[in-house]
Formats: sequence, C-alpha cells, structure tokens
Amino acid sequence: MSNTPTLLLLHGVGAGDPEGNWTTSLTASLSDLGYPDLSDVNVVAPQYAHALKGWDDKEPMPGEKVKQPTRDAARKNRRDFERRIGALEFRLGRHHPGHITPEFEQIVNAAVGAGLVLPFLAQARLYLSDAQIRAHILNRILAHLPGSGSIVIVGHSLGSVIAADLLRRLPHGLEVVGMVTIGSPLAHGGFDVDKLRSSLSEPPVNLGWWVNFWNFGDPVAAHRGLSSVFPWLIDLGVNTGHLGRPAHDATAYLANSTVAESIGYAVFGSKSREVDVFDNAPAIPLDFSEQIALLALRYAHLVTPMLRGDKDKQDRYEGALRHVQAATVDLIAKRNESESRPLPAAIARLAFDLADAEAAVPEARPGFQIPKDEAVALLTVLASENVIRPFEIDISRDLWKAAMRDLSAEMGLGSQFGTDVFDAGQRAKSALGGARGVNWLKWGAIGVGAAAIVVATGGFALAAAPGLAGAAAITSALASFGPGGMVGGLLTAGTLVTAGGGGIAFGLASPGTSAETFEAVIERRLAAEILRELQHLDSDPTTWRVLVETEIEVRREHERLDEFSDGDAPGLKELKRKIDSVERALKYLREHGLEPGHVPEASEPLLGRITGFVRDGRQQER
Repeated sequence: MSNTPTLLLLHGVGAGDPEGNWTTSLTASLSDLGYPDLSDVNVVAPQYAHALKGWDDKEPMPGEKVKQPTRDAARKNRRDFERRIGALEFRLGRHHPGHITPEFEQIVNAAVGAGLVLPFLAQARLYLSDAQIRAHILNRILAHLPGSGSIVIVGHSLGSVIAADLLRRLPHGLEVVGMVTIGSPLAHGGFDVDKLRSSLSEPPVNLGWWVNFWNFGDPVAAHRGLSSVFPWLIDLGVNTGHLGRPAHDATAYLANSTVAESIGYAVFGSKSREVDVFDNAPAIPLDFSEQIALLALRYAHLVTPMLRGDKDKQDRYEGALRHVQAATVDLIAKRNESESRPLPAAIARLAFDLADAEAAVPEARPGFQIPKDEAVALLTVLASENVIRPFEIDISRDLWKAAMRDLSAEMGLGSQFGTDVFDAGQRAKSALGGARGVNWLKWGAIGVGAAAIVVATGGFALAAAPGLAGAAAITSALASFGPGGMVGGLLTAGTLVTAGGGGIAFGLASPGTSAETFEAVIERRLAAEILRELQHLDSDPTTWRVLVETEIEVRREHERLDEFSDGDAPGLKELKRKIDSVERALKYLREHGLEPGHVPEASEPLLGRITGFVRDGRQQER
C-alpha cells in the first residue's frame, strides 16, 4: 500500500498513548466497518507528554511553510474545499455544530479564569503560553513525518490544537488528505494560540478536509463544535455514553463508527468499488434536461422517509411520485429516441413497469456535481416548483428544507447551501411584501403562467438565458416536455430566473402575464441574488439590469393604459402590483449593497425620465 497516507495521531494532555490503546480501538472499529487493519499503514504517534510538563532547552519555532494563496487561487481553493467537505458530509451525516450550554460554559470559563489550573487543563496552559514547549513539540512531530506524500491527521483534545497549529508548518510536498479532531477545545477563545483563528480564516491549500467530532457529554468540547471559529469545516456530534468510558476519552471517540468511518475513508478511500451496469444504457453524459429531471426526482425521493409519521400522506405521496417518475422517464426516453440519442444509465435505471403494482420504484440518486454559482438558480427554482406535478400534496416547508439540505450535501455543495436556499426565499418573500406577496411554496407560480411570457416574447426570453443551458437545448426540450409538465416547468422557470435580455422584461410587462407569475419570477430572481450573497458568491449583474428594464416596461404599460381606462380596472390593478413588486426588489438590492455601480447606458436616460416623474403621481411621458 505504497499510496496509503501516513496516519498521524496527536494525543492530548496526560501520559499520551504509550501503550497504543488508540490504535487498538481504531483497528477494531475499522474492522467492524469492513476496512483493512492498520498493519500496512505507516502510523506515526509521537509522544510528547514529558514536554507538556516543562521544557527548558531552546529550539527555534518551525516556520510557516504554507503561504496564503493569491485572491483568485484562494477563491478556487475554497470552492474545491467545499466540494470535498460537502461530499464528506453526505458520507458521514449532517453538520451538527451543537450549542453551548450554561453548565459547560461555566466549567470552561472557570478553568480559564483560574489560569487553567484544573489538572486536566494545566498542561494545555503550558503549550499555549510557553514558546519553548510549543516549539519542541512541533519540531518533535515534524521530525517523524515524511517530507512529501500524504498524511491523515487525528488530533485529540490539546492534540487538536497542536494539529491546527501544525498545518501551516508542514513541508511543501506533504498534503493532508483529511484531518479529524475529537474532543477539541478550539472553540474557546483561550485556545487561540498565536492568532490561529485569523491565520486559518480560510482552509489552507494543503488540507483536503477537516471534520470535528464532539461528544455530548464531553466537558472539554463544551457541547459544541468548531464551526463557530472555523466556518469552513463540518462538526458532528456523537454519543458514546453506552461504552462506559469517560466522554472525553480518545478511545471512546475512536470506538464510534462515524469517527472510524471518517478515518477509514481518509486512509483507505471508499470501501465500495461497485458500479451499476445496464446492458442498454451506455455511459454517456446527461444533458441539462436529464440533469434537472434527475435532481427533481432525487429531491422528491428524499422527502419520502420524512413522511413516515403520516401514513395516509406518505401513501399518497409515494403513489404520486411513482406516476411522476414513470412519466418522466418515459418522456425522456421518447425524446431521446426521436433525436437518436441513447438513454443514459442514470436515467435508464429509474425505469420500471408502472402497470405492475408490485414493481419497486428505483430511487433516483445524483451522479454529478456542479459549481455553487451554477447551482444557485437551479436549486432556487427546484425548491419553489412542484416536483410531483401534476399532483398537489401539502407538505411542510421544514420537510422540504431538510430534503434540500440533504440534496445539496449530496451534490458536494454542503448542507448549509440547502438551508440558505430556503432562507434566501423567505427573505425575498418578505422584501416583496411578506404575506401579501407570492407564497414561496405556492408551487408552479412560474411554470403554470410562464407560457404567456414565452408567447409574448416569441421565445426570446428563453433564448436570452444561455447561462443555465443553451437556448437551443431549452427550446428543443420544451418542444418535447412542454412548459406545463414537471420537467418542462422547471426548465422554463429556471430559464426565466437567469434570462438577461430585454425580452424577459417585455414578457413580464405584457398584459398576458399575470401579476402572480410576475411576482413569482421577481421573487425567484431576488432569492437567487440573496442566495449568492449568503454563499459569498459574486453578484449576478444581470439581476439589477433586468429589474430596472422590467420596471421601465411595466411603467410604460401602466401609463399607456392609465390615461383612458377606468381607475379600478383589473388590468391597472395588476400593473400596480407589478410596479410595487419590482420596486421592492430594487429597494432590497440597493439597501443591501447589491446595486451595481452604474445603471446600464441603454436604460439610464429612460429611467431618469420615467421613474423621476411617475413615482409620486400620474405623469405621462411625452
């Protein structure tokens, strides 16, 4: 196993692990999970308990060899890191940061306030405050490590602090596949050694991923993880009370299957080498229609186990999903056949005989990942459209939100992305009028009314959105799926949320587009922009431009009709709703610093003439 990483075990205070109990506990856990034992792994477990009691010899502090990357490189590193950490979260379980309790906070604060004089923390104080002790321990660990290759780091208690301190001092050619910390006190301000928090404000370029485990009964972890300090890692809570060992004990953590799974995966990789094979399903890439269908079905499947508390609703939902999946696969198969395109394996495996009441429904699972900036519009629309159309079943927002968290984790985006999708939607809804605005979960508000926009623009609105998928692909797909079905509705809605040309503004202002559809499109576009802000992604400049152009077009239409129509005419009321909606969206972007530095030149003169004179009364542009 020459390619197997070195496993570095860093102990905490006390006597360390001179008898190798860590290895014994971990080996047993790995074996239970089906991983190989550690006999062929280079296990490095430096002992430095003696130094934690005091060290007088002077040694130079090892320098920082991992430098901060450039801005562009740092952005790419963060994005790549989040994909890896998202995939790991899907493997291990949901991020669980925990919460500080008054009891545990009092214990830790009392210890720090007393100068860390508790026996458990006394040695930690020496590492934090004595540069000679710290330098010796770091040098001792580095002396045991290879100069290049890869390592996996496991740090317990103070060992987790040492592990974090060590990251930036490793040789240039040594990559950290993953780092696992257990029972860590790093969330407490007293352990911010040498400004560790600021130096690790972003994941270092030599670190593959970092997962931190905290035990529910561990006073050192204080019932919380480390993501409050290092927001880019994931925390997982474990409970080892059934083992009969102290909650802070390293062997208790290593006996936990999830902890062992993280280490086994880091050292040995995935246990599974199985690949599904379908005789008539070649390994060809999915096109956009197939991707969105697969994601929608996966999203729908993730909700199913969450309905177990309501037998009637679960039965109805499963029946509806059964029909939707069969119809979706059939539509894709027919479209592909008409285009002489083979059916990809990921879609073919979802087929089943709907006529057979006992036939099992294969569960959809995503087989691809996409960058966060490309996922924004896709998941924003997915969360707000009905993925079991034409069926309608009232399911709580919390369940859909939980399913979205799972989906985004599976896609390597991290579960927080899924949370932010719904939070962005709620903020957009509030910005557009709260309860008076379009309900975030009023499914199909775009998809059902979008046909009017497509007709009003002659399809130009769709052709103006190449960011989500090519215009030709969109129009071809809609010819097969139609704008009202599940796949077609998602395609249409997604296109209207990303369209950047003038056609979308004209289509939205058209009398054929209802105020409800208008508000739905504006709300989704605003939600997507808020999601970008929450995820620290670059703003989409087309959002502001489209909203400004839409306001201009709607005001034009209002002024054209207002001069001769009845004051209470339904058409005027619809236009007033549209004006109010787009004004609120622009106000939100402006107040939150999301307004571009300038208004597009083509819109500026007209915007000045119209919005400057019409807002406070009925003025006709002449």
